Amino acid sequence: MTLEEKINKDLVVAMKAKDEVTLRAIRAIKSAIMLAKTDGSGQAIDEARELQMLQKLVKTRQESFDIYTKNNRPELAEKEREEIEVIKQYLPAMLEGAELEAILKKIVADTGATSAKDMGKVMGAANKQLAGKADGRAISEIVKKLLAQ
Repeated sequence: MTLEEKINKDLVVAMKAKDEVTLRAIRAIKSAIMLAKTDGSGQAIDEARELQMLQKLVKTRQESFDIYTKNNRPELAEKEREEIEVIKQYLPAMLEGAELEAILKKIVADTGATSAKDMGKVMGAANKQLAGKADGRAISEIVKKLLAQ
């Protein structure tokens, strides 16, 4: 089942349940899919592109959440947080902590990186291998730590 089919089914369920939070988030995802279909690029919406769209939606909401929190707007921040939680349900589980660090140690060893100068080489390989499986910021922090040792 594609993301679009799953979204359409979940949209009907949320409408019947009158779940406003889920409706907002699902409509945002549906809108992103429609924009991708009609953007004129001619690219097919495969699983990788779906994942990229969902991650972008989460990232923009996280940035908005941070801004609202900083500017003391808890009611708006709460809406963003709720939507993030719903959108994350459509993302695969992200690698974190020791599991992510172990994979990155292997990538560092495979690329032969020894210092911070090799950060770009390691990040390129890591982003390619871990696309959609880990947060880019987390990857960057762990790689910096590993190369500083």
